Amino acid sequence: MSDETRARVAAMTASTAGKLYDANFDPAVTGAVAECKDLCWEYNQLRPTDFAARTALIDRIIGSHGESFTIVQPFWCDYGKNIHLGENFYSNHGLVVLDGAPVTFGHDVYIAPNCVFSTAGHPVDTERRNAGLEYALPITVGDNVWIGMGVLVCPGVTIGSNVVIGAGSVVVKDIPSGVVAVGNPCRVLREIGPADAARYELYQPQA
Repeated sequence: MSDETRARVAAMTASTAGKLYDANFDPAVTGAVAECKDLCWEYNQLRPTDFAARTALIDRIIGSHGESFTIVQPFWCDYGKNIHLGENFYSNHGLVVLDGAPVTFGHDVYIAPNCVFSTAGHPVDTERRNAGLEYALPITVGDNVWIGMGVLVCPGVTIGSNVVIGAGSVVVKDIPSGVVAVGNPCRVLREIGPADAARYELYQPQA
């Protein structure tokens, strides 16, 4: 893929305007996605203990990351270059990021297995949807966030800092900072307070 084509796709997919674009029949777009899928496939075939090869390949796939991060295989994304990871990022098996628009994770974000972050949306009317058009809205996740198993985060959502999203949640609207939120659709359950720091007893090994 030429540098000119890469630049055009990057400019289009990085847009936050939410305008419709041809995601299915534009050769530049489909070529960029296919190239990224090949890299993801290669990443998913690597041995989990081959840390150097995994890091080198992730450098080719995603836009940016901190010094400390872990993405457990398998991992899939659409373009890769619209994904940005803060420091101390961790995702368990089965992370899917559909990054037609930027997907930005803050520092100390932990993601449980089988979670999806999708910036992609499709027209409600069949004519434009069948023509292959879609739009993309950015997703932003703050610092110190724990995403439970099987969570789906929809286009345009912002999740604040110091947040826990309960397992199985479908996040369709913004979530404020400092809360536990859960459900479909995901709603704030309660605030996180000082009592949460004493919630669990620390294991002490026997002498």
